[in-house]
Amino acid sequence: MDDLTLDRFDNAILNQLAGDGRVSMTELARRIGLTKSPTQARVRRLEELGVIKGYRAMLDPIRLGLDHVAFVEVRLSDTREAALAAFNKAVVQVPEIEECHMLAANFDYLLKVRARDMRSYRAVLAEKISSLPYVSGTSTFVAMQAVKEIGLSDVS
Repeated sequence: MDDLTLDRFDNAILNQLAGDGRVSMTELARRIGLTKSPTQARVRRLEELGVIKGYRAMLDPIRLGLDHVAFVEVRLSDTREAALAAFNKAVVQVPEIEECHMLAANFDYLLKVRARDMRSYRAVLAEKISSLPYVSGTSTFVAMQAVKEIGLSDVS
């Protein structure tokens, strides 16, 4: 595997692609001040190194009717490696869970859950989250507004 040393051109490429993953290679090269061939080679290297993990469309969940966001603290009854692995494997199967983070806190995981409304969130909590392996308790915090979120910005 190549060295992960990134220079100013690599960082410029990453910055540009993070803002617009559909930019043409010619335009990307113009923006960072290189020609097309070395820009393509750098992008390919960043992809091979795993720095660029992929490209995707960023959807607006609010326009899709998914504007109910809750953060859920999850406590497990068992935190040995097998229990953590079972929880981790199961949690990725729940599409309403956008993010799952294991924390060093007085609870074990923090989930970001997105649903259509409170009724659908309650169903996700009752039928999916509470039945995940080793879940012994949850606490929910409902978001009132996303001030800063990847792909979304609401500063009105």
